Amino acid sequence: MGLRGSNQSGMRAWNERLVLSLVRQHGALAKSDIARMTGLSAQTVSVIMRALEQDGLLVRGEPIRGKIGQPSVPMSLNAEGAFFIGLKLGRRSADLALVDFLGRVRGARRSIYRYPTPDAVTAFVAEALPALLASLPPGQRGRVGGMGVAMPFQLWSWVEQIGAPQAEMDAWRHRDIQAELAALTGLPVHVQNDGSAACGAELVFGTGERPKDFLYFYFGYFIGGGLVLNGQLFTGRGGNAAGVGPMPVPGPDGRMRRLLSVASISVLAAQIEAAGRSSAPLWESPESWQVDQGLLDGWMTGAAEGLAAAALTASALLEIEAVLIDGWMPATVRAEVTRRTEAALYRLDLSGIAPPAIREGTVGAQARALGAAAVPLSLRYLIDQNPVRDA
Repeated sequence: MGLRGSNQSGMRAWNERLVLSLVRQHGALAKSDIARMTGLSAQTVSVIMRALEQDGLLVRGEPIRGKIGQPSVPMSLNAEGAFFIGLKLGRRSADLALVDFLGRVRGARRSIYRYPTPDAVTAFVAEALPALLASLPPGQRGRVGGMGVAMPFQLWSWVEQIGAPQAEMDAWRHRDIQAELAALTGLPVHVQNDGSAACGAELVFGTGERPKDFLYFYFGYFIGGGLVLNGQLFTGRGGNAAGVGPMPVPGPDGRMRRLLSVASISVLAAQIEAAGRSSAPLWESPESWQVDQGLLDGWMTGAAEGLAAAALTASALLEIEAVLIDGWMPATVRAEVTRRTEAALYRLDLSGIAPPAIREGTVGAQARALGAAAVPLSLRYLIDQNPVRDA
């Protein structure tokens, strides 16, 4: 399990990660709770939690007095124990976020572009990062532990769909964006597929019950996804597992098509443009869309039917417990797409299938930027890590 070391210092590091993982998952815990959950001795747990408190990663709560013995002191994560930078590179915009140890965004900057190029991205980070770091008190700036980058892989393959010049997008083939950003920022930089990163945000920062096995859909310019198996983010051999966009699903005419052609926000944007209106407001704010109700209704129905077919295929293969739906959209739209997806799933032939629960994600529109920040956090402070891919 995870990064267990063979020497004493390695074991201690693994045990510290274990404690931090449990506190993140369950909330404030006392030493006795940790000892019971891990099987570690009370003395060992006491040493670990004292070290984590001294390092500023855990904080003490108010003592809870029982009927007998010493009062129990719950320990919880310290929001200011560590900070991380999350960079989301999308096909229409980039977001840079400063995220604390609890997953709260302390500051953010945004750049909207017609299409992404390496030069535009590095220029954006060079301009925006110093202002974000300056928002921290001087004593906390040394607690920035790294940068994660959430981006679509093989950006040069999507020039036709996003209307970008092939020559400019081909720059992504030979530019090492991970190395360039590391040199620019002086931070460790890790790159992950944007769909997997959004799923990772749900896993690390999400609220409510987290299933052990779930398929995650994120609505962006294209539909993206992530997969969690046995409580761990599964990124696959090339880092692109659960890249759900190309999944074949039946359309209204019965012909098979790719999921991204029915369940992407770009589909709705194209319909808005075809109706003679600008789709720009879709990308400017996920909180409220001003969209013709007829167009929105038709898009939600088509997207839900596509998601239901994809969920059925995934369930037959993996026996997933749940499907989570999130994205760059208002909460009301997310809720309605989720409701329609569940209804569409139960209209399909479920013989021999244990249908997964269809639920809303809990992180929201910023899941990709938060998921990017979760990558260095997870690598440094949590257990059971999957490798990430350098760009």
